[in-house]
Amino acid sequence: MKVLGISMGRKNERSDIYCKQALMGVEAAAKASGKDIEVEFINTVTMNIGQCRGCGACSKAPDGIIKCIIPDDYLTLEEKVLDADGIIIAAPVYSVGIVGQLKNFLDRFGAAHDRASMLEEQKAREKEGRPLLDARYFKDRYCSYVAVGGAWTEDWTSFGLPMMHLFSCSQAMKVVGQINANDQGRKTSPFLDPPMMEDVFKMGENLANNLGVPYDETTWFGKEGTCPVCHLDFLMVNGTNKVTCPVCGIHGLVEIDGEKMKVTFPEEQIKRARNTIPGLYEHHNEIAEMMRICIPLLQEKKEFLDEKKKEYMAYKPKWS
Repeated sequence: MKVLGISMGRKNERSDIYCKQALMGVEAAAKASGKDIEVEFINTVTMNIGQCRGCGACSKAPDGIIKCIIPDDYLTLEEKVLDADGIIIAAPVYSVGIVGQLKNFLDRFGAAHDRASMLEEQKAREKEGRPLLDARYFKDRYCSYVAVGGAWTEDWTSFGLPMMHLFSCSQAMKVVGQINANDQGRKTSPFLDPPMMEDVFKMGENLANNLGVPYDETTWFGKEGTCPVCHLDFLMVNGTNKVTCPVCGIHGLVEIDGEKMKVTFPEEQIKRARNTIPGLYEHHNEIAEMMRICIPLLQEKKEFLDEKKKEYMAYKPKWS
């Protein structure tokens, strides 16, 4: 088995240190349990990972080959992720949310590797006798995250961990641990915060111990949180007693007792979280329905839409 540690921060600084500390925890757990686990560390800060251009080429290539056509370092990192059984990501939070390089990667990785779509493509290939997709696309993987921020107030790093979950959802990876390592500005160095370093080490141990375990039997490391799936305290409210976890897309009910709030998520909601196979199939079917509606409409309105596009293509602001 392989565990990949990815740091998206400055070399030899906080993200690197936390990522390597977690990998040391993986190695310690492997030694204690006798598991054969190979670890690898990569710092991506000097890698060229450009943004997704929305060209759709990854889904239109000959024989359904799922590959981004932009020839940059995304392809290198993609291969390392596909080879891994466990993944630890440590990334800086500069402006409330994750660093842009990680967002670039997951924009290009996510939709192109949607597990429900790949399962349907694989079924079609088996039926038609075409070459099958890479078996790595269907492998269960386990993830842990460290969001690294300077502010001591957690609300200045509040989008870090939620956005990191976007990495794992399309492939239905199981997140088994997370830490919001904020307050780095006052703590100065991870080496001056032994409790945090110990927690990161234990998070790595937990990841190693979960490798190969059925998803519904895994153990969690980190704050329990309000949502039972992503373990984050992140909710969408609509003025009623119903709330939604924006990370998992599941709906719950709120009860208020004085200043305390309790949120209950029914089991049927937990089972359809967007990082599960049923949740991914919901989205897959949604897209299929969208295509059923929009393609005939585009054909019917083609002349009108072509003319309107010409107007906007010809538009030039007077200051340009």
